[in-house]
Formats: sequence, C-alpha cells, structure tokens
Amino acid sequence: MDFSALLDEARNAVREAGRMLASHGGARPKVAYKGAVDLVTEYDRRSQEIIHARLSAAHPEIGFLAEEGLSEPGRSGYRWVLDPLDGTTNFAHTLPVFSVSLGLEHEGDAVLGVVYDPSRDEMFWAAAGEGARLDGRPIRVSSVAPLDRGLLATGFPYDIRVSRLNNLDHFANFAVRAQAVRRCGSAALDLCYVACGRFDGFWELKLKPWDVAAGTLIVREAGGRVSDFRGAWPGIFHREVVASNGLLHAEMLGVLALGRTMADAGGEE
Repeated sequence: MDFSALLDEARNAVREAGRMLASHGGARPKVAYKGAVDLVTEYDRRSQEIIHARLSAAHPEIGFLAEEGLSEPGRSGYRWVLDPLDGTTNFAHTLPVFSVSLGLEHEGDAVLGVVYDPSRDEMFWAAAGEGARLDGRPIRVSSVAPLDRGLLATGFPYDIRVSRLNNLDHFANFAVRAQAVRRCGSAALDLCYVACGRFDGFWELKLKPWDVAAGTLIVREAGGRVSDFRGAWPGIFHREVVASNGLLHAEMLGVLALGRTMADAGGEE
C-alpha cells in the first residue's frame, strides 16, 4: 500500500472538510443532542460525508469508522477512523477551537494520522516511522520537566453528570501538582499540541478511537510517549490515554494512580 499517496489524499480530504467548517461564518449552527451534553450539528455530518465520499471513491477496499454512525469493514485490513468535527460543543458556541481528525488504522493502531485546525489553518500529520509534521515542518515534543513545570491538558466525558468516573478527581490532583491545566475541548488538538511542544502532557478517559487515532500517532512520531493510565499502550480502541513528552510520563502515571487508589477506597467500579 502506497502510504505516501494515501497521506496526500487524506490531507486533501481533511482540508476540504475543514474549509467547509470554517465557511459557516461563525453563526451558531442548529444542534441536536445525542446525550445530555453530547451535541451534533449538520456540519459534523457534512464534514463526514465529504471525507467519506472522497476516500471511499479512491480506495473502496479501505474500511471506514466514523463518529456519526458510519462503519464499513473494508477488505484490506485497513480502516479510516474519522472524527469529522472534534470540538462540536465549541463549534456550536462559535468558539474557534475545533478540528477534523483522521487516522488510518491497521491491527488496532494508527499508521497514518492527519489533524486539521480550520481556525488557525494548521495541519498536523504523521506516518509510522517517518516523524510528525506541522504544515510540512518537523515537530518535536517539549523538554519540560519535572511535572510542576508542565502545562497539561485534559477533557471530561459526556456522562460527567451521572458517573463518578468523570475525571474530576484526576483534574484536582493534577491542578495542584502541575504548573497549570487547560481544558480546550478538542482531544485531537490537545494531542497535537503535545506533539509540537505547546502542551507537555495530556490525559483523558472514556475516549473513542476517532478521538485519538491520529493524535496519538502524531505524538509518538514527534518523540513523545503514549499509554493508558497504567503505562501500556493497547491501541486506539482503549478508552484511556496519557500522552506526554516522555519526561513527565512517570510522574503523570503516579498522579493517575493516586486517583485510582482514591476511587477504589470509595467503592468506584
């Protein structure tokens, strides 16, 4: 399989979808609810349709898995994993922090990844074994250490109102141990910001494969480390992610272990 050609095609499709998102002009879109706080807009669906149409026509043998109800197995052993609008809540409120995220999955992990930020016109991409780039320039994770000098990012799950496993304990633990913690609203961008050194670490739970397929590969190809909360990396279908510059990783895992200990003591499932 020609990964170079696939990467070009993926970038072109993602950029086209992203420019469509940017063209909505900042007006508040109509929204529907998939859950109490989980939004979807017509733009999520239109972005998905653009990318699916372009890539499935060019490569019908490659499967598709996308957030808005699209699942096609394909026959090649490869599958596009797409979040057509990562940061829908921001987009719906006209906050210009959102992205389009596309990974190519093989045997449970990503081998290509593209993330496009239409608001800043920034495109991050990586191919396994070939490094990571931002608009064609090689990128590298930061050299910040220890944790109390680190700027971290995180997010919260959509069931935050009803589940005790909601990341608030970890947020509180990191808030008093890191230099600062940010919550931007797009996991794909958070991961890319770790990759290029804007953030030093990121953690989140209850993620979906389309949230992390591209970004986790970009972090690793930029010299960072990605794992679950216990230090292993089972692949993009695991729902916990810790990403860092590598220098902070052990400390971050220690803080997350503290949260697990507290949850166990409280009888959390």
